[in-house]
Amino acid sequence: MRRRRTLRERVEARIAERRDDAFLTREFRDLSGERQVLRALRELTDEGKLIRLGYGVYGRAELSPITQQPMLAGDGFGAVSRQVLDKLRVRWEPTRAEREYNEGRSTQVPMTPRVRLRSGRFSRKLRYKTMELAFER
Repeated sequence: MRRRRTLRERVEARIAERRDDAFLTREFRDLSGERQVLRALRELTDEGKLIRLGYGVYGRAELSPITQQPMLAGDGFGAVSRQVLDKLRVRWEPTRAEREYNEGRSTQVPMTPRVRLRSGRFSRKLRYKTMELAFER
């Protein structure tokens, strides 16, 4: 007789089959109840397979080849936080400084992850280690 997969295994399988690096808890709502899903996500975070970025927001983790510690996968915190904003249906655009750099009108590379919100209000905090996504109005 075949053993049924646990909720944690099903969450892990869903993460593995997705290409994006950002996940919301509501993406796993169909698998089980909210508390069980949060428990499974917390276990994956404790194991270093996910990184918690904010309330109900997780990022895919990979092991750093240098320190062997979990780090955010993909193109970094800026790219992952923009994926989160897209999933939350928050309208945003690059900042003026980023546009000037991309158009070649400036040589200063924007270092802090920052976006300009086109929609009204967004009150969540997205953080990774010492970085926090900043907003321009």
